Amino acid sequence: MINRHVRVAVVQSAPTLFVKQSALDKITSLTREAAGKGARLIVFPEVFLPGYPRGLSFGVRVGSRSHEGRKDWQRYWESSIEVPGPETNILGELAKELEVYLVIGVVERDQEFSSGTLYNSMIYIGPDGTFLGKHRKLVPTGSERLLWGQGDGSTLTVIETPFGNLGGLICWENYMPLARTAMYAQGIDIYIAPTADARDTWQATIRHIACEGRCYVISCNQFTTKATYPTDLAYYGDIREDNDVLSRGGSAIVGPLGEYIVEPLYNKEGILFATLDLDEVTRSRFDFDVVGHYSRPDVFQLVVNDRKQEIVSKMAYSD
Repeated sequence: MINRHVRVAVVQSAPTLFVKQSALDKITSLTREAAGKGARLIVFPEVFLPGYPRGLSFGVRVGSRSHEGRKDWQRYWESSIEVPGPETNILGELAKELEVYLVIGVVERDQEFSSGTLYNSMIYIGPDGTFLGKHRKLVPTGSERLLWGQGDGSTLTVIETPFGNLGGLICWENYMPLARTAMYAQGIDIYIAPTADARDTWQATIRHIACEGRCYVISCNQFTTKATYPTDLAYYGDIREDNDVLSRGGSAIVGPLGEYIVEPLYNKEGILFATLDLDEVTRSRFDFDVVGHYSRPDVFQLVVNDRKQEIVSKMAYSD
């Protein structure tokens, strides 16, 4: 009989910004802690590896960039990872040792066309150590566009697991109704929503998604203080006068009828735990199935381009 229960852990923490090894060390220690308490699905926040550079300007103004800002960005680039690559292999070994699924937000360095582009990505690793897939954020928000390129429809990823279908979108992608619909149409049961948004309004978003998609929603945010920022950054002064707590967190777990399974955690590091009963997803869809009996394909249809977009296409010609 298929086990439709899974114990999950949601990590709310932050590494030392721009220090890859700090993130890897934290992922290792916190994964071990969570697995030791029975978790089999462990989720880390948006771009946990190597951190979310909240408050930094990188010396950018409309129409101009600075040399010092380019050097700060280079540090970010140097702390990014290739997916798959050496770091995902390390994380795969960890997942295999502990027999857990890992979902981790990373800064991904493009390795196909140009090493100069970074992506805000979410990676999935299985309990046998296999790299299962990734999702690249479709639209970086606001000034995030200075840091990350745009993903495409080829990484609207949903992973089949023994306990249900696993996938998700990153931060404000979750405000994109058509992107959500594309995920629902793949039968998503556990919806991962890593974020950098610690405002009260985010909680309304994740509860709505759970109720709309009739799925569990796992929202994961960093708890970040100025102590996690290297003080030798050229633009450290951007945050010097800010409050010590730069992101208060707000990680939470929501059930498929929109109720909290674990309420938001604020103003401290921690790990949230819950045992999810996937039969609750089935029961919740009795009266509302957003892409099933509550859809109207005769009125509304969504077209998703899931092809990988390529800047250069090679064509073979024959004589």
